Amino acid sequence: MAEYRKLWIALLVMALLTPLGLYLPQMMRAGGAWGEWGMDEVRQMIGYVPAGMERTAELWKAPLPDYAFPGQENGPLAALSVSYVLSALIGIVLCAALASLVARALTRREG
Repeated sequence: MAEYRKLWIALLVMALLTPLGLYLPQMMRAGGAWGEWGMDEVRQMIGYVPAGMERTAELWKAPLPDYAFPGQENGPLAALSVSYVLSALIGIVLCAALASLVARALTRREG
């Protein structure tokens, strides 16, 4: 674990900075985050919704939609900030656990 100390620190710093995604668009009077548009936003931007996007829109439901816990989606920014950080930390832990499991499985096969 000591050899990954800098990585974990960098990931923690990035997780703590995730609420910037809430504040910066409001401060700069920008829309939503680039690439995180829903079908309504795409329709408004380009005039239509691509057929593939419309066809597959309901295939995946995020476990934490809008990076918020249930009931907090339209709450105050302070509460959403906490949800953003917790969502980032949960994602980091899940990705690290999955990577660890894959690494163990691959090293067992080789060994």
